[in-house]
Amino acid sequence: NSNGWCEQYLSLLRFVSAELTRGYFLEHNEAKYTERRERVYTCLRIPKELEKLMLFGFFLCLDAFLYVFTLLPLRVLLALIRLLTLPCCRLSGSRLLQPAQVCDVLKGFIMVLCYSMMHYVDYSMMYHLIRGQSVIKLYIIYNMLEMADRLFSSFGQDILDALYWTATEPKERKRAHIGVIPHFLMAVLYVFLHAILIMVQATTLNVAFNSHNKSLLTIMMSNNFVEIKGSVFKKFEKNNLFQMSNSDIKERFTNYVLLLIVCLRNMEQFSWNPDHLWVLCPDVCMVIASEIAVDVVKHAFITKFNDIPADVYGEYRASLAFDLVSSRQKNAYTDYSDSVSRRMGFIPLPLALLLIRVVTSSVKIQGALSFICVILFYLGMITLKVLNSIVLLGKSCVYVKEANMEEKLFQSPPSTVPSRESSRAHRSKHTHEPADDTKHSLVSHQPTHQPECTASKLPTSESDQFLTTPDESEEKVLIQDGTELIHRAPKKDLLEIDRFTICGNRID
Repeated sequence: NSNGWCEQYLSLLRFVSAELTRGYFLEHNEAKYTERRERVYTCLRIPKELEKLMLFGFFLCLDAFLYVFTLLPLRVLLALIRLLTLPCCRLSGSRLLQPAQVCDVLKGFIMVLCYSMMHYVDYSMMYHLIRGQSVIKLYIIYNMLEMADRLFSSFGQDILDALYWTATEPKERKRAHIGVIPHFLMAVLYVFLHAILIMVQATTLNVAFNSHNKSLLTIMMSNNFVEIKGSVFKKFEKNNLFQMSNSDIKERFTNYVLLLIVCLRNMEQFSWNPDHLWVLCPDVCMVIASEIAVDVVKHAFITKFNDIPADVYGEYRASLAFDLVSSRQKNAYTDYSDSVSRRMGFIPLPLALLLIRVVTSSVKIQGALSFICVILFYLGMITLKVLNSIVLLGKSCVYVKEANMEEKLFQSPPSTVPSRESSRAHRSKHTHEPADDTKHSLVSHQPTHQPECTASKLPTSESDQFLTTPDESEEKVLIQDGTELIHRAPKKDLLEIDRFTICGNRID
């Protein structure tokens, strides 16, 4: 018994000694630990690279936003002067207005009509109506407004583009539209409704700022952190992350404008007392800080889980810069503000309309000195717009050159989406029966287990492939008989990705 006890004691000592002196070598799995270290470095680089993209995108949105206040009125004025003076000059061979001038005049008329309609909306009544609701109801309303804003943005730019093309389409072509006036009325209705929607958002945010216990503001800020849960655990490709980055840029810029509107309304209520501005500053800084923190955490974990390098944000920045540089070319096919609207989902007209409505109702202009101040302020905005455009254009040229995208500037604009007729022709091309001798040869070489390959030979249209296949790289699929190769659609380039383009069977 004593010998058995000694052996057990010695075995226990050997086990404890082995546990204390046991070693291992990390270099035996060097690739794994190197990959983990690179992931850590990538997460540390994400805040810097993301904020560089956000800053560049913010100034792009600012440039498109200032364009509505500064250069658009001047361009509309020049177009109207040309429209009035050209018949007097008797230049029958030239067009009355260039396509760009027609679009500018339409934008000007839309802004004037919508501004006159906005006077019938009582902001004070809307504020007290929203303030009387419960906190939970306001939280639900705010989430519904965010979703409605995305839906309006996705359809609004299509309405405006349809109006511009209908008004400038060559007259010799066959008419395939309902007319300019119906499109114009739809555009006016859209801009007005979208401006009302943003006004309700700003009013809800104003109620949150003015609540005594700040509970609504806290709940609205926590909604940003819920966004992390819905994003980081999904599979993301590079194109999906590009869409999300554009959405974050647009959302951040819109929130800044909404905060500006809230500050203007509050300062008006307190007779422009500068002391009240310091009362608002902590809440404003808290909202901005939470927005930045959520974006950093969200992008850091998305890139970590999907093995996306931090250098991809440089590609995104180059793609946005390409839009700015290409809009300055002689063969440009769109205005830069419209390009920003398609790429980021940011439509400046409704937001600018709301800001004009709030400023004109909050600031009273009386006397000659007030008019002089307004003129000086307008000249300052023009100066800011010009300087911002110059700096952005210089930076964009550098980014495009670093990304080796200069050759794409001289390429023709992308072709349109295939029509229904071409899709039908494509479908009929793949569904017609082969010749008899081809049938015989296929039957003679056909494997015995045939039912599995019949599904792969079913005719599919281009739209079906677009909606059902993931956004993968170009592949070749070999049919079972070994005689036919089907090329899948190549992976979309970043320049082809708009804010509401389906990537990987979804829109982010």
